Amino acid sequence: MQKTLKSPVTLRGTGLHSGKPANLRLVPAGVGHGIVFHRVDITDRDQVIPANYLAVNDTQLCTRVSNDDGVEVSTIEHLMAALAGTGVNNAVIEIDGPEVPIMDGSAISFVREILNTGLIEQNAPVRAIRVLRDVTVTFDDVVVTLSPADNLEIDFSIDFSDRAIGEQHKKLNMANGTFVRELSDCRTFVRRNDVEMLQANGLALGGSLDNAIVVDQDKVLNPEGFRRADECVRHKMLDALGDLYLAGAPILGRYVGNRAGHRATNELLRALFATDGAWEWVTCSPEQDHDLPGTDIKSSDFPTL
Repeated sequence: MQKTLKSPVTLRGTGLHSGKPANLRLVPAGVGHGIVFHRVDITDRDQVIPANYLAVNDTQLCTRVSNDDGVEVSTIEHLMAALAGTGVNNAVIEIDGPEVPIMDGSAISFVREILNTGLIEQNAPVRAIRVLRDVTVTFDDVVVTLSPADNLEIDFSIDFSDRAIGEQHKKLNMANGTFVRELSDCRTFVRRNDVEMLQANGLALGGSLDNAIVVDQDKVLNPEGFRRADECVRHKMLDALGDLYLAGAPILGRYVGNRAGHRATNELLRALFATDGAWEWVTCSPEQDHDLPGTDIKSSDFPTL
């Protein structure tokens, strides 16, 4: 069944790229509402921005969505991953600025608050998007594919010249809390050589070792090091789940990404929905519900949260 939050959740932090304070409130929503952003600081234009792949207008180092009046919210991918991975189908995201707070660079803060608040089942089944045939997007050295599968699988590969990262590969079935256990605490990362360039271009102004992993060739500059040996590829999988949830519903299919990022996943969704016979809507039965991320999980399943 569809789910929403039992009660509102409030989080405060700083925007990774803007460096500006950000206050966020997740509010329960009714059946079929989906996920939408509401810029509460805007009063002279449309405040509502759909969490939808067609609303994406920038994918440089983050995912940004906007509405027809030019009202935007950026760096939404970690929050979207948390909503997908905990099984939230309907919510209003109230925010008082243009960027979602980065928190610690992962999705764990969002997951913790959602699970501690809890979810309620609503009186309607979940509708999912089933992939029926392979769809692939390629550009430069990036390849990303969606293919048929009974549940959502993510298979991701990265290859960086920095020896601290190197080549990493991970494949996971996302059903039944896998996201919370395996991916939600994995942080965004950046190479030290890129930091000055990013900041000179008005990006990463709120970045620090408290909200991102910084690598310098074979070194990790964060005193605590990696949380997991393959934290970088796991974070890329986290991003992919968040960007895929902009389809507007859970996806039943296998996602394979090679050096993929926000742009690739968004272009893949656009290609999927533009391809005749590549997908269909399905109304999930109780048995199919168990194939979805976030089904049958609660905070007590994850005492480390």
